[in-house]
Amino acid sequence: MATKSEIKLLGTPASPYVNRVQFVLNLKSIEYEYIEENLACKSELLLTSNPVHKKIPVLFHANKPPICESLIIIEYLDEIKPDVHRILPSNPIERADNRFWANYIDNKFYPLYEELRLTLGKEGKELIKKQIIEGSVLLEEAFMKFSNEKAYFGGDDIGYLDVVLGCFLAWTKFVEKHNEFKVFDDVRTPRLAEWTKRIWSHEAVKDVIPGNEPIVNFYMMLQKYKPPGAV
Repeated sequence: MATKSEIKLLGTPASPYVNRVQFVLNLKSIEYEYIEENLACKSELLLTSNPVHKKIPVLFHANKPPICESLIIIEYLDEIKPDVHRILPSNPIERADNRFWANYIDNKFYPLYEELRLTLGKEGKELIKKQIIEGSVLLEEAFMKFSNEKAYFGGDDIGYLDVVLGCFLAWTKFVEKHNEFKVFDDVRTPRLAEWTKRIWSHEAVKDVIPGNEPIVNFYMMLQKYKPPGAV
């Protein structure tokens, strides 16, 4: 088992991408040292360890080069500790299908939350909300395909897509509250509505999902440095 001196994670509590890595570290019972980053004044450690994107999370493992990008990090963790709670399926075509939907979540679905924040005017916001709802229906269909009538995308327990989508639940709740609509509901997406409750209560996840305060603080920082309507 890795020790705190071997693995370190650079991040901030409100980042879903950092939370994603924490989920996997917990699922695999990997001990790690958490280093909190101030994104309003980025540290030299972040700038030198991720000089290309200058973003969190960054994983440090012993004397190896830093590992950046959350999906790359969780696959790395899956490879270095494959015998404890395997995240990706062993079948190549199933892995490819999981990666396809992870790409959809990260590059099509979740960015709509930020687009909603940046959009001015009720009409524009309603259009973005409609796109989010359409995306949630696609994800409901994906869940039904991957879960095989079981509790998670991964079947009986949390798998790759549970981690990828589950890390956004705190932000989903925040977006729902501040925009007066439901992303996942009991009528349109009943399976994902139940899945959401299970993820919130999972032992590996419940202590990592950020509360309201860090979410609000992060949101206010976004509003300051990239306000709605900004080009």
